[in-house]
Amino acid sequence: MKIKPIIAGNWKMHKSPSEGKTFISSIKNLLLDLKHVSVIFAPPFTGLFDMDVMPPFYSAAQNCHWEEKGAFTGEISVSMIQDCGAEYVILGHSERRHVFSESDNWINKKVKAVLAGELKPILCIGETLDQRNAMETDLVLKSQLELGLSGVNSLENIVIAYEPVWAIGTGVTADKNQVESAHATVRNILNELFPKSENIHVLYGGSVNPGNAEELIQVPGVNGFLIGGASLDVESFTSITQIVENIQ
Repeated sequence: MKIKPIIAGNWKMHKSPSEGKTFISSIKNLLLDLKHVSVIFAPPFTGLFDMDVMPPFYSAAQNCHWEEKGAFTGEISVSMIQDCGAEYVILGHSERRHVFSESDNWINKKVKAVLAGELKPILCIGETLDQRNAMETDLVLKSQLELGLSGVNSLENIVIAYEPVWAIGTGVTADKNQVESAHATVRNILNELFPKSENIHVLYGGSVNPGNAEELIQVPGVNGFLIGGASLDVESFTSITQIVENIQ
């Protein structure tokens, strides 16, 4: 069964709430007749409240805490995200892993908290350049998936995003063969962990832009994109989305 691709834009620490609203309004006006693609906007937490989106448009938080409440200054709970109307939460992004030192154990707790709150985690995985050069890509992906999904019973509401760390925000994109190989590895690992999990979204992320989107979306095993820099510009984000829409 063919699954509907997802185009997710991770704004990171960009756009005030008012800027985000203007941006989303512009995007929706340019993508009036989407039939084959789901679009997810992931603003900073401040932009989640009162976001005006309806299917095929959705909103996502960029992170969360696994506890429901408590003395966790600066953190946001799943129920707070839920109350803002978001359906997805990005977890385990390489910047959370490598800049903020989040462990696989923490990420696993967050995955389970998001699922318990009936939201959908977008679990990010990916290897560093040193790990790739050491031929450790498969081992890293296996470890991140096994630990990140520990104790999870089903992949039904989970999205996986493969993002090679060396390609995020660098302008360097994994080539077609590298993407195909990594996505095949991810799917093999998922099938071992969760038999009969074929209809799972596995997104690619890593310097996706209008110039490479057409080639990348046609790579076997790629079900859409998690986009950083190109998701901040109306023209580039709509262009990527239209490319994917037209290929389906």
